Amino acid sequence: MIKQRRALRGAIALAVAAGVAVSALTGTGTSRADGAAGVGGAADQAELRRLLNRLTTVDGGPGALLHLREQRGSTVLTSGVADVNSQAPVPRDSGFRIGSMTKPFVATVVLQLVGEHRVSLDAPVDRYLPGVLRGYGGPGRKITVRRLLQHTSGVPDYLASLDPQEILKDPLAHHDTRDLVDLALARPPVFAPGTGWSYSNTDYLLAGMLIEKVTGHTWGEEVQERIVAPLGLRGTSVPGDASAIPGPHPRGYVRPGRDAPLVDLTAFNPSVAGAAGGMISSGGDVDRFLGALVGGELLRPAQLREMMRTRPTGAPDGRAYGLGLESRPLPCGGLYWGHGGDVFGYETASGATVGGSQATVMVNLDPGGSDAQSDDMKRAVQTALCQGRSMTSR
Repeated sequence: MIKQRRALRGAIALAVAAGVAVSALTGTGTSRADGAAGVGGAADQAELRRLLNRLTTVDGGPGALLHLREQRGSTVLTSGVADVNSQAPVPRDSGFRIGSMTKPFVATVVLQLVGEHRVSLDAPVDRYLPGVLRGYGGPGRKITVRRLLQHTSGVPDYLASLDPQEILKDPLAHHDTRDLVDLALARPPVFAPGTGWSYSNTDYLLAGMLIEKVTGHTWGEEVQERIVAPLGLRGTSVPGDASAIPGPHPRGYVRPGRDAPLVDLTAFNPSVAGAAGGMISSGGDVDRFLGALVGGELLRPAQLREMMRTRPTGAPDGRAYGLGLESRPLPCGGLYWGHGGDVFGYETASGATVGGSQATVMVNLDPGGSDAQSDDMKRAVQTALCQGRSMTSR
């Protein structure tokens, strides 16, 4: 779930004035490491520690966590604090909201349905959701399932029409998915279907609706049955309307301005994110999921190839988008696959190499994190994956 950060900051400032709980940033730059194997040697861990410490000092995040999973075992590094009041450290088994990292889970379920011949990638969405897109700007019937999953539908992002003040005034309020979709469809198409690329959270709300229509179960129930349970992802859940994060977790913070105090938004109703970004997981679970996905455990070969057929997004870092999964070049050569995510209180970045390692980074600050925060999170993932590759080849 990618938000309009500048607009949100103004709304958060109003929420602060209305009396939302506020804390001052007093996080430290210390870090700790735990793991079955460890990342290479001291020099390998030193660079990852430096990046995590940067996230909680220069970049201003309260706390950060990195989980690296490789053939030799797993490593967890943490920095800063989980709670700026108590100064408690970030738990190594932290759960957190994963925002748009939800999208690969949803896309995987849709592609499993494709493999079962219950959904066709190039069929119009109207076949499965009759009337939802009918007549929308003229091109409704040309919006296919594939175009939803790849963000080439031209459907506007509902977040551009959502007033963040309303969310922050009542963070526990339920948001109906169809209402959010209709909010987006009240705007004209961004482009004719298939003629461009534009990230739209609405695409994945529609994908979640499609799953429910085809299976008779909610998208969350299908994710649980098809992915979470088979992989044993004990820290992963689809909370629906539940506002709490179960188990050990850092508090989630937002910052309304550069020098403003932090606002604690750990508890809010994630129905506003839904299938676009509503899930909770952990570093270890995300890594296990990505490893299983790119390793062919969750999709048949034909569907995995479709997922990995990317198109350029125009990003300067070479980011390309497949079907709910994106690729980026690694500085040590080759590509890695994954997704990022941001939602109230948390930002995540994850990646995996085929046949190699998986890495996930979390910072408990969003929105209000700087561009440097996002860049350093991406750099930490890349560094971990390159070091994991180095260890595998030794």
